[in-house]
Amino acid sequence: MADKDLEKGSSQASGPPQYDVGSTEPTVTGSKWSRFTDSFKKNPNARMVTQALDSEGRPLKDQPPAQPALSMKLKDRHLQMIAIGGSIGTGLFVGSGSALQAGGPASLVLAYGLIGIMLYCTVHALGELAVAFPVAGSFAVYASRFIDPAWGFAMAWNYALSWLVALPLEIVAASITMSFWPGARGVNPAVWVTIFLVLIISINMFGVKGYGEAEFVFSIIKITAVIGFIILGIIIDTGGVPGQAYMGAKFWYNPGAFNNGFKGLCSVFVTAAFSFAGTELVGLCAAETENPRKTLPTAVKQVFWRITLFYMVSLTIVGCLVPYTDPSLIGASSNDANASPFVIAVRNAGISVVPSIMNVVILIAVLSVGNSSIYGSSRTIAALADLGQAPKFLGYIDRSGRPLAAIIFSSCFGFIAYIVAAGDEVRGKAFSWMIAISGLATIFTWTSICICHIRFRRAWALQGHTLSELAFKSQATVYGSWAGLIFNILVLIAQFWTGFAPVGYGEMTARERIESFFQAYLAFPIVICCYVGYKVAFRTSFKRAKDIDVTSGRREMNLAEILAEERAEQANWPRWKKIWKVFC
Repeated sequence: MADKDLEKGSSQASGPPQYDVGSTEPTVTGSKWSRFTDSFKKNPNARMVTQALDSEGRPLKDQPPAQPALSMKLKDRHLQMIAIGGSIGTGLFVGSGSALQAGGPASLVLAYGLIGIMLYCTVHALGELAVAFPVAGSFAVYASRFIDPAWGFAMAWNYALSWLVALPLEIVAASITMSFWPGARGVNPAVWVTIFLVLIISINMFGVKGYGEAEFVFSIIKITAVIGFIILGIIIDTGGVPGQAYMGAKFWYNPGAFNNGFKGLCSVFVTAAFSFAGTELVGLCAAETENPRKTLPTAVKQVFWRITLFYMVSLTIVGCLVPYTDPSLIGASSNDANASPFVIAVRNAGISVVPSIMNVVILIAVLSVGNSSIYGSSRTIAALADLGQAPKFLGYIDRSGRPLAAIIFSSCFGFIAYIVAAGDEVRGKAFSWMIAISGLATIFTWTSICICHIRFRRAWALQGHTLSELAFKSQATVYGSWAGLIFNILVLIAQFWTGFAPVGYGEMTARERIESFFQAYLAFPIVICCYVGYKVAFRTSFKRAKDIDVTSGRREMNLAEILAEERAEQANWPRWKKIWKVFC
């Protein structure tokens, strides 16, 4: 089997020495310093998008196996933890507080559950595409390939911008979180910004291995904290804490299960969608995974358990422990850890030590998102540069497989976080508009993934292929992608409504209403301008299914033989293992 598995690629052409950074880098002689400096030199054979072209710039009909330019050093354990705990961050720990206040506990559970179902369909669609085509840039490249290059350009820059502005936002959030402890309140927040910025940039300068190891540790801490909270929450709710009576679901009756009616529920839909942001990173990681055909399906399936256990169970407990009328929730910013319902629930129970522990976890979650910000934006931008949709220098890949120029470019946005020294009012306004720039990025990305999967399935069938040729098929099937597409559109409509007429809009001035709308929907005109501008400038056309490229980006030449052997082996598995592999 090993000789047939060509995941690591092989050179297909003569010329300069090949730098297969995933496994066999060229031997460099000399001191450790010379080897270190040599690793930053450009890899002359790096090709991010992995599409082979003829002399006239047209894609070859028979594409050779992909030779990824990026370092394929993400291991199975890295990918599993990125899938399980990667997107657990301030959206769950802090943002859920504003959602609880806006819609009540029933809206919280209902909205997160429905968004979770939609995301399950979307991630499975992405998993099928990423296993078949583990290319750098992932869904940004898929949009250009399966829909329209102009739409791919708009989606890629929309996604990259969302991560670029997320970096300073998360660093500021981390500095605010530090103020929870009295000893840190007198320290200038710019000091914390410097420390966190250096830490996050340093992690990413170690390349994908640094990112993978950091996320592995961060995810273990976050998962342990959520499980610990669930256990503690059950004890508190059932009256197991000294001085606390049995609570049960009393807050579902008084003050009530819902708040602000249907509009409150719609507000929670939007918050829930943002809380799941980052889940799609598992598809972006495929290009830097040694064997995505084997590791990615497992990671995709585990998204179900993250949604069910870490989101649904923990938020159900939160709704039982914290009433939506709790004053700590009202008017709190999404960056304020004191507004976390997880912290409030434990603090209200009279447990003095655990809130500090939860704030440490929130701080780690914030740093984890900041770490992902550089990773997600740099890989997307480097792929854009390779496609000619970003300045060419941003496509610089060094001999260690790092998109070095894109990492440096993305890191520079972190310095915006020093605006924290300008005072709360200036910082608040600046970051409100920065959030607006990327506000709908996640929804557009998920919508695009669903459309790409629908278009891919159509093209795959029209060009004479069968589903048995795919190494991994979406458990939600193409109908799940249709459901995901429709639900994403409904969320966009809900966001438009709650932005145009937010809860309590009757008491707002005309100027406040306009600001509210654009802060909620500014990303939409940005996407439209990018799409129309690129389409007019380059006169791109919508891809017809029969002309869609379904060959470039593969890593194996003999996938049919590999799959036949693997499926013959799987047929002999015991029943328990077959059932286990359906879910994990």
